[in-house]
Amino acid sequence: MSAVESFVAMNTASKITERAEALSARLRAVGERAFPPAAQKTLRSFTSGEVAQIVNVSDGYLRQLSLDGLGPSPEIGRAGRRAYTLEQVVELRAWLAEARPKEALKFWPRRRAGEKLQIITVANFKGGSAKTTTSLYLAQGLALQGLRVLAIDLDPQASLSSMFGYQPEFDVAENSTLYAAIRYDDQRVKMRDIIRPTYFTGVSIVPGNLELMEFEHQTPRYMLQNRSNPHDIFFRRVASAIAEVEDDFDVVVIDCPPQLGFLTMGALNAATGMIVTVHPQMVDVASMSQFLLMTSDLVAVIEEAGGSLDYDFMRFLITRHDPRDVPEQEIVSLLRDVFGQDVMVATAWKSTAIANAGLTKQSLFELTPGTVGRNVYERAIESINAVNAEVVDMIETVWGRKK
Repeated sequence: MSAVESFVAMNTASKITERAEALSARLRAVGERAFPPAAQKTLRSFTSGEVAQIVNVSDGYLRQLSLDGLGPSPEIGRAGRRAYTLEQVVELRAWLAEARPKEALKFWPRRRAGEKLQIITVANFKGGSAKTTTSLYLAQGLALQGLRVLAIDLDPQASLSSMFGYQPEFDVAENSTLYAAIRYDDQRVKMRDIIRPTYFTGVSIVPGNLELMEFEHQTPRYMLQNRSNPHDIFFRRVASAIAEVEDDFDVVVIDCPPQLGFLTMGALNAATGMIVTVHPQMVDVASMSQFLLMTSDLVAVIEEAGGSLDYDFMRFLITRHDPRDVPEQEIVSLLRDVFGQDVMVATAWKSTAIANAGLTKQSLFELTPGTVGRNVYERAIESINAVNAEVVDMIETVWGRKK
């Protein structure tokens, strides 16, 4: 029987299932070549020059600390080159905060008493707007700044989970996604039970997979059966789950699915801030217009039902941006004219370095310098760091550290 005859002979569900399983098996094989089954994703060490930039001290100062036996002891390589693990960077921050108390906040920026947990949703219902890429680099960038970050993957496609080393089909068991902490039956678990560590010190994750769709399916049924219990309404559940672990983190980054369903509504209600990613193409901008109109309607529904969406900030982030592209520049100018200061100053540049790193499920922070072209790498990192710095500035303003 030919391939065409075989395809025709099968029913549609079987056809789709067969192809999904074949692709899943191939992806697993590819993943195992890069990361064998018994292996775990690990993070490279950072040079003293990189650490000096991350911690905001001079390379010479770090060298002197090492010579004096102060702070964490770096690995000494050839020609006396020093390298620090990310765990040691965290230790170094703590040591500097104690050794230089007047600058403690600079080195150890974790939130203090009275500073509320920042919950940032990254959203847009159009695929390809770089929500996951933004969430990944934001979570890792904030961790590099010394903050404790919880990443929540609300997208059933679970790309963010994959980037952190958790393949959704194989590494995320049943009842291990956020659905487990917000479901409606007696299998509901504590939020702390589904949070997993990552290889990137400072970032923990609640991974996702297709199980998240159960919340979309079960919510309408639950709402019909429990109309008299407004305190247990669906959109409060994400916020309630996060509140269970509020003391453990400084920032939560939520990668929303590309749709305005019940999960997204829960994330919108939980959020203290929102970043809307937009690719500067006219079709994407038109789609975002519809996204905003639909979001407005959903927010109205949530508020009528007793919810409260009082964001500390809502910003539009230009993503996959080529600053040399004249039509794109015109669209960016249009957005800045319409939304003013709500459009972030920094833009996330389109970069082959970011794309190539993603092929091996890595971020640029994970690549060893020299893996990609130096100029391409530096431009991409500069763009990422500028976006993250602007978000840090907004967070610190909310915390009252900046006016």
